[in-house]
Amino acid sequence: MQHFQKRFVLFVLFVIPLVAYLFFASGINNFGRLPVVSPTPFEAQGIELDQKITILGFLGDRVSLKKAFSSNLNEKIYKRFHEFKDFQVVLYFDPAQEQAVAELKAQLGELVDLSHWFFVPATETQVSSMFSALSPGDQLNDDGGSNYVFIIDKDRMVRGRTPDDSDYPYARYDATSVADLSKYMVDDVKILLAEYRMALKKNNGR
Repeated sequence: MQHFQKRFVLFVLFVIPLVAYLFFASGINNFGRLPVVSPTPFEAQGIELDQKITILGFLGDRVSLKKAFSSNLNEKIYKRFHEFKDFQVVLYFDPAQEQAVAELKAQLGELVDLSHWFFVPATETQVSSMFSALSPGDQLNDDGGSNYVFIIDKDRMVRGRTPDDSDYPYARYDATSVADLSKYMVDDVKILLAEYRMALKKNNGR
Protein backbone atom coordinates (compact mmCIF):
# COMPACT_ATOMS: atom_id res chain seq x y z
CA MET A 1 0.00 0.00 0.00
CA GLN A 2 2.79 2.39 0.95
CA HIS A 3 4.62 1.48 -2.24
CA PHE A 4 1.54 2.37 -4.26
CA GLN A 5 1.17 5.68 -2.42
CA LYS A 6 4.77 6.58 -3.13
CA ARG A 7 4.32 5.82 -6.81
CA PHE A 8 1.16 7.90 -6.90
CA VAL A 9 2.93 10.85 -5.25
CA LEU A 10 5.76 10.58 -7.78
CA PHE A 11 3.21 10.54 -10.57
CA VAL A 12 1.54 13.70 -9.24
CA LEU A 13 4.83 15.51 -8.66
CA PHE A 14 6.54 14.71 -11.92
CA VAL A 15 4.24 13.32 -14.61
CA ILE A 16 1.31 15.73 -14.33
CA PRO A 17 3.51 18.87 -14.40
CA LEU A 18 5.29 17.44 -17.43
CA VAL A 19 2.01 16.84 -19.24
CA ALA A 20 0.84 20.33 -18.34
CA TYR A 21 4.08 21.82 -19.66
CA LEU A 22 3.78 19.96 -22.94
CA PHE A 23 0.16 21.05 -23.27
CA PHE A 24 0.89 24.73 -22.77
CA ALA A 25 4.04 24.60 -24.86
CA SER A 26 2.00 23.09 -27.66
CA GLY A 27 -0.62 25.80 -27.23
CA ILE A 28 2.00 28.52 -27.47
CA ASN A 29 3.47 27.06 -30.62
CA ASN A 30 0.13 26.52 -32.32
CA PHE A 31 -1.93 29.43 -31.07
CA GLY A 32 0.60 31.93 -29.70
CA ARG A 33 1.02 33.96 -32.89
CA LEU A 34 -1.41 36.46 -34.28
CA PRO A 35 -1.68 35.82 -38.03
CA VAL A 36 0.01 38.12 -40.53
CA VAL A 37 -2.81 39.37 -42.73
CA SER A 38 -0.82 40.98 -45.54
CA PRO A 39 2.39 39.59 -47.09
CA THR A 40 4.00 43.03 -47.49
CA PRO A 41 4.88 45.75 -44.95
CA PHE A 42 2.31 48.50 -44.59
CA GLU A 43 3.34 51.91 -45.93
CA ALA A 44 2.22 54.66 -43.54
CA GLN A 45 2.08 58.37 -44.22
CA GLY A 46 3.65 60.95 -41.94
CA ILE A 47 4.66 58.78 -38.97
CA GLU A 48 7.18 56.09 -38.03
CA LEU A 49 5.77 52.61 -37.46
CA ASP A 50 8.99 50.58 -37.36
CA GLN A 51 9.60 48.84 -34.02
CA LYS A 52 6.19 49.90 -32.75
CA ILE A 53 2.99 47.99 -32.08
CA THR A 54 0.48 50.33 -33.65
CA ILE A 55 -3.30 50.60 -33.47
CA LEU A 56 -4.19 52.53 -36.61
CA GLY A 57 -7.45 54.18 -37.63
CA PHE A 58 -9.07 56.95 -39.67
CA LEU A 59 -11.16 59.80 -38.28
CA GLY A 60 -12.15 61.39 -41.59
CA ASP A 61 -13.50 64.92 -41.99
CA ARG A 62 -16.12 64.90 -39.21
CA VAL A 63 -13.97 64.40 -36.14
CA SER A 64 -16.57 65.88 -33.78
CA LEU A 65 -18.82 62.91 -34.58
CA LYS A 66 -16.13 60.38 -33.66
CA LYS A 67 -16.42 60.72 -29.89
CA ALA A 68 -17.79 57.20 -29.35
CA PHE A 69 -15.12 55.76 -31.64
CA SER A 70 -12.33 57.59 -29.78
CA SER A 71 -13.75 56.98 -26.32
CA ASN A 72 -14.12 53.24 -26.91
CA LEU A 73 -10.59 53.01 -28.26
CA ASN A 74 -9.28 54.93 -25.29
CA GLU A 75 -11.17 52.99 -22.63
CA LYS A 76 -10.87 49.47 -24.00
CA ILE A 77 -7.49 49.49 -25.75
CA TYR A 78 -5.27 52.48 -25.06
CA LYS A 79 -5.70 52.60 -21.29
CA ARG A 80 -4.96 48.90 -21.07
CA PHE A 81 -1.78 48.89 -23.15
CA HIS A 82 -0.32 52.41 -23.29
CA GLU A 83 2.28 51.73 -20.60
CA PHE A 84 4.12 49.40 -22.97
CA LYS A 85 6.84 51.67 -24.38
CA ASP A 86 6.55 50.23 -27.90
CA PHE A 87 2.78 50.66 -28.08
CA GLN A 88 1.07 53.54 -29.91
CA VAL A 89 -2.26 54.61 -31.36
CA VAL A 90 -2.21 56.48 -34.68
CA LEU A 91 -5.32 58.17 -36.05
CA TYR A 92 -5.38 59.92 -39.41
CA PHE A 93 -7.65 62.91 -39.97
CA ASP A 94 -8.56 65.41 -42.67
CA PRO A 95 -6.17 68.43 -42.49
CA ALA A 96 -9.17 70.79 -42.28
CA GLN A 97 -10.10 69.21 -38.94
CA GLU A 98 -7.18 70.59 -36.88
CA GLN A 99 -9.44 72.47 -34.45
CA ALA A 100 -11.76 69.50 -33.93
CA VAL A 101 -8.75 67.25 -33.31
CA ALA A 102 -7.34 69.72 -30.78
CA GLU A 103 -10.66 69.63 -28.91
CA LEU A 104 -10.77 65.84 -29.04
CA LYS A 105 -7.21 65.62 -27.69
CA ALA A 106 -8.10 68.00 -24.86
CA GLN A 107 -11.07 65.84 -23.90
CA LEU A 108 -9.10 62.60 -24.02
CA GLY A 109 -6.16 64.19 -22.22
CA GLU A 110 -8.32 64.75 -19.18
CA LEU A 111 -8.74 60.99 -18.88
CA VAL A 112 -5.35 59.53 -19.77
CA ASP A 113 -1.76 60.34 -20.73
CA LEU A 114 -1.74 60.82 -24.51
CA SER A 115 2.01 60.54 -25.01
CA HIS A 116 1.54 57.37 -27.09
CA TRP A 117 -1.47 58.63 -29.05
CA PHE A 118 -0.75 60.39 -32.34
CA PHE A 119 -3.08 62.32 -34.66
CA VAL A 120 -1.72 62.64 -38.20
CA PRO A 121 -3.17 64.81 -41.00
CA ALA A 122 -3.58 63.04 -44.34
CA THR A 123 -5.21 63.88 -47.65
CA GLU A 124 -8.16 61.97 -49.05
CA THR A 125 -5.87 60.29 -51.57
CA GLN A 126 -3.41 59.21 -48.89
CA VAL A 127 -6.16 57.84 -46.67
CA SER A 128 -7.80 55.97 -49.53
CA SER A 129 -4.49 54.36 -50.48
CA MET A 130 -3.68 53.30 -46.91
CA PHE A 131 -7.16 51.98 -46.21
CA SER A 132 -7.23 49.95 -49.43
CA ALA A 133 -3.95 48.31 -48.42
CA LEU A 134 -5.24 47.53 -44.95
CA SER A 135 -8.69 46.24 -45.81
CA PRO A 136 -9.24 45.67 -49.56
CA GLY A 137 -12.75 44.31 -49.06
CA ASP A 138 -14.08 47.35 -47.20
CA GLN A 139 -14.96 50.93 -48.11
CA LEU A 140 -14.36 54.18 -46.27
CA ASN A 141 -17.38 55.91 -44.77
CA ASP A 142 -18.92 58.96 -46.44
CA ASP A 143 -16.85 61.19 -44.14
CA GLY A 144 -13.60 59.72 -45.47
CA GLY A 145 -13.00 57.86 -42.21
CA SER A 146 -13.78 54.37 -40.96
CA ASN A 147 -15.20 52.65 -37.90
CA TYR A 148 -12.43 50.07 -38.23
CA VAL A 149 -9.01 50.05 -36.60
CA PHE A 150 -6.08 47.78 -37.39
CA ILE A 151 -3.12 46.19 -35.60
CA ILE A 152 0.31 46.84 -37.18
CA ASP A 153 3.33 45.01 -35.79
CA LYS A 154 6.94 46.17 -35.35
CA ASP A 155 7.81 45.13 -38.89
CA ARG A 156 4.85 47.11 -40.31
CA MET A 157 2.92 43.93 -41.04
CA VAL A 158 -0.85 43.95 -40.61
CA ARG A 159 -1.89 41.48 -37.93
CA GLY A 160 -5.36 40.15 -37.19
CA ARG A 161 -7.68 37.23 -37.69
CA THR A 162 -8.21 35.42 -40.96
CA PRO A 163 -11.39 34.32 -42.80
CA ASP A 164 -11.04 30.76 -41.50
CA ASP A 165 -11.54 31.98 -37.91
CA SER A 166 -15.06 30.81 -37.14
CA ASP A 167 -15.39 33.13 -34.15
CA TYR A 168 -14.26 36.41 -35.71
CA PRO A 169 -13.19 36.10 -39.38
CA TYR A 170 -11.94 39.69 -39.77
CA ALA A 171 -8.56 41.40 -39.82
CA ARG A 172 -10.03 44.67 -38.56
CA TYR A 173 -11.91 45.69 -35.44
CA ASP A 174 -14.97 47.93 -35.17
CA ALA A 175 -14.06 50.68 -32.69
CA THR A 176 -17.71 51.71 -32.40
CA SER A 177 -18.44 48.28 -30.93
CA VAL A 178 -17.38 47.82 -27.31
CA ALA A 179 -17.97 44.08 -27.74
CA ASP A 180 -15.57 43.83 -30.70
CA LEU A 181 -12.83 45.66 -28.84
CA SER A 182 -13.32 43.87 -25.51
CA LYS A 183 -13.89 40.36 -26.81
CA TYR A 184 -11.51 40.21 -29.76
CA MET A 185 -9.08 43.09 -30.08
CA VAL A 186 -7.91 43.04 -26.46
CA ASP A 187 -7.08 39.34 -26.77
CA ASP A 188 -5.28 39.83 -30.07
CA VAL A 189 -3.11 42.67 -28.78
CA LYS A 190 -2.25 40.50 -25.76
CA ILE A 191 -1.21 37.67 -28.09
CA LEU A 192 1.06 39.99 -30.07
CA LEU A 193 2.65 41.43 -26.94
CA ALA A 194 3.21 37.92 -25.57
CA GLU A 195 4.77 36.93 -28.88
CA TYR A 196 7.33 39.72 -28.58
CA ARG A 197 8.01 38.94 -24.92
CA MET A 198 8.70 35.30 -25.79
CA ALA A 199 11.01 36.32 -28.63
CA LEU A 200 12.88 38.66 -26.27
CA LYS A 201 13.31 35.95 -23.65
CA LYS A 202 14.52 33.53 -26.29
CA ASN A 203 17.09 36.01 -27.60
CA ASN A 204 18.29 36.91 -24.12
CA GLY A 205 18.65 33.24 -23.27
CA ARG A 206 21.10 32.59 -26.07
